[in-house]
Amino acid sequence: MRRTNRAVNRILLAVLGIALMGSGAALIAAGTLPGAADTWAAVGSAVTDQARNLASSASGPGPLRSWWLAAGIAVLLLGAGLSAAWLASQGGGRTPRLAEQRDGAQGRTVIDVGLISAAVQEALNGNRSVVAASVSAWESRSGTALRLRMEARKGTSPRELADTAEQLIQGIDDWLGHPIPVLVRITSGVRSRTSDSRRAK
Repeated sequence: MRRTNRAVNRILLAVLGIALMGSGAALIAAGTLPGAADTWAAVGSAVTDQARNLASSASGPGPLRSWWLAAGIAVLLLGAGLSAAWLASQGGGRTPRLAEQRDGAQGRTVIDVGLISAAVQEALNGNRSVVAASVSAWESRSGTALRLRMEARKGTSPRELADTAEQLIQGIDDWLGHPIPVLVRITSGVRSRTSDSRRAK
């Protein structure tokens, strides 16, 4: 339920991983294979000579030695700007407001996620099947959605937890006056393994 483009992220991570693996393999080969170090030294020398020839072929005026150098700096700056914009666009989507209704000149009504979270905690008070629960809201393409995370006590029936979650969702829908998309996540943690259970193990 985030705005992050997962396909682009996976492609970028794959390309970066392949590049790092290739660099690591080249370093290992240079340190272990007899002729690899000489080969890399020759390749580096050839690349350096070509870079010098390319820089001298387009000399710039004044302190600017080469237009290629200016183009390289511009490309680096552009890449840094695009990287910063990409990082700023990652994640996000989380919102403190679950619902909002405008009443024209009378103002607007906002339902905070904290209110829903308090209501869920109150509804689960005394429930031996759930160790802890948390509620958060996320902005999706279809609107605001709710994520309900429930930490199950060890030995609790999944069907019982699903029924509890369904009752909570029904109560939230009745309270809001309309259904809202909800992602229910049932997990177990340290507290689940160390807490007492009313079921046989």
